[in-house]
Amino acid sequence: MAENRASAYGEGVPCWVDAQLPDVAAGKRFYGDLFGWTFPEATEGPGGGAEGSGGAEGVPGAEGAPGAGRAGTAGAAGAAGASAGFGSPGGPVVARLGGEPVASLAPKKDGRMPTVWTVYFATPDAEALADRVWAAGGQVVTAPLPVADLGVTALVADPEGAVFGLWQPNRHPGFGRRHEPGTFAWAELYARDTETANDFYGGLFHDALFGPGAEPDFGRASVGEAFAAEMPPHFVVHFRVEECEAAVRTVVRLGGRVQVPPFETSYGKVAVVIDNQGASFAVLQR
Repeated sequence: MAENRASAYGEGVPCWVDAQLPDVAAGKRFYGDLFGWTFPEATEGPGGGAEGSGGAEGVPGAEGAPGAGRAGTAGAAGAAGASAGFGSPGGPVVARLGGEPVASLAPKKDGRMPTVWTVYFATPDAEALADRVWAAGGQVVTAPLPVADLGVTALVADPEGAVFGLWQPNRHPGFGRRHEPGTFAWAELYARDTETANDFYGGLFHDALFGPGAEPDFGRASVGEAFAAEMPPHFVVHFRVEECEAAVRTVVRLGGRVQVPPFETSYGKVAVVIDNQGASFAVLQR
């Protein structure tokens, strides 16, 4: 069992990521080659049991829009996705590394929606946390939704519109591996109003950021530090790699492209890339 298997994902700790893609089969080839992920043919979710998942169709990461409001209008779409389940033809798939779940890939149900990676933060109570997001000036994109017996999910947005997910675990706690090559390592929020972001996330996830022994897995930067000023605020999911430049070359070889060439940060060397279907993410050498 990997070092960070699960039980101790406190509130505000990133615990899962998923990608909404036009072509899941192409995504399996791309990420399998890049990170060494495997996609066992099975009808079980990341927790190793019944259909559905906390990380793909059951978690409607790209559906809805930040302006949806408190009740969120994307819940019905998410519920329909959850019923499809992992292992169903054309359905979502769990990516594994060393036999442990590390991410999921899901088909986009609506071509108008963005092709994106979404990060999910752990919580013991998705309904209560969604209420706190709303009270702090954020939006609830998709209201909390049970996903079989795996957990409860919601999609929310901060006051500037950066979308992220909430995950209240039951049978699926989250990552089976992280912080090692080929797995989630960091999430960076690129914000335009950094003071508002500091207040919002500092209040929402205070213990994960500032509590005793806190070792945050996410940070905040200004949009202008790595992206054009007109880029909307957003999270960038970072995957750890052995060597940043080599990973970038592999991305290009597989049909992806470089959005931001390798640069040094306080948490390692980073390059922001785009996969062969348009989903942006980062590779991190540390």
